[in-house]
Amino acid sequence: MTNETALVIVMMGVSGSGKSTLGKALADAEGWDFQEGDDLHPQANIDKMRAGQPLDDDDRAPWLQRIADWIADELRHQRNGVVACSALKQSYREILGQVGAGVYFVHIGVSRDELRRRLQHRDHFMPASLLESQLQALEIPDDSENSLTVSGETPVEEILTQIRKWIALKNH
Repeated sequence: MTNETALVIVMMGVSGSGKSTLGKALADAEGWDFQEGDDLHPQANIDKMRAGQPLDDDDRAPWLQRIADWIADELRHQRNGVVACSALKQSYREILGQVGAGVYFVHIGVSRDELRRRLQHRDHFMPASLLESQLQALEIPDDSENSLTVSGETPVEEILTQIRKWIALKNH
């Protein structure tokens, strides 16, 4: 995909939805930069989640700022990119989207049962016990948020095709 303005896709959703898997797949397929949002968490956030405590808005603020800074840097240098970030609330997406034009959100929806299954079978600092807190915090984006919702239970290539078509429509 070529365009005159850089764009950054924020792969968003609760833990276990496939943000990293889809984000890496899209970035690799398009030759774009990829940033794992979990790598930008302050150590205090990681420690809190490891202890089974959900993050609150104050905990997430410095993390969201680091992600917003990464997005801004991509846009400033005219680089397309993908970042995996839960972006659970509209207010979080506003922080990320205000850095400039070209920020798009792809919400990955997955059934509660499938999320539980996935979280039981992975090694991550966020335990499966925090899934319910994330589901409670999730505010599914609407059309006003420059967003697309996809099913994370669809094959990756099908999701990438949906995303490419959506981006092409947004850029014309």
